[in-house]
Amino acid sequence: MDTKEALGIAASRGFDLVEVSGKSDPPVCRIMDHGKYKYQQSKKLHDAKKKQAVIRIKEIKLRPKTEEHDFQFKVKHARNFLQDGNKVKVTLQYRGREMAFSQLGIEVLRKFAAAVEDLGVVETQPRSEGRSAQMILGPKKQA
Repeated sequence: MDTKEALGIAASRGFDLVEVSGKSDPPVCRIMDHGKYKYQQSKKLHDAKKKQAVIRIKEIKLRPKTEEHDFQFKVKHARNFLQDGNKVKVTLQYRGREMAFSQLGIEVLRKFAAAVEDLGVVETQPRSEGRSAQMILGPKKQA
């Protein structure tokens, strides 16, 4: 169909002539309401963004000599973060001579992972890096 004829038909019906595939020979066009089409596309994009899950990384800081009550308090917070679907980064800071006993810090991290194992899985194993040790826990997948 001739372009001018197609434009005339579209205008008489109150629609737009929209090029669908310009690379084909001859170009393919469609008679449609372009404003309504763009609106529907934006609504689909908005709904897709609503449904996507946003995972944040929450950080909990410990020390090798953290007392039991404080440790349990931090475990409680980590459990809440994991229930909400967030990841938890557990960082353990060493000071002074604590560096000489870095293995104690790794044990504290393992104890922390064991305390939340019903809600989370260890994504990054505990490892020491300089004056700190860290691990990352992720939420368990619900079946």
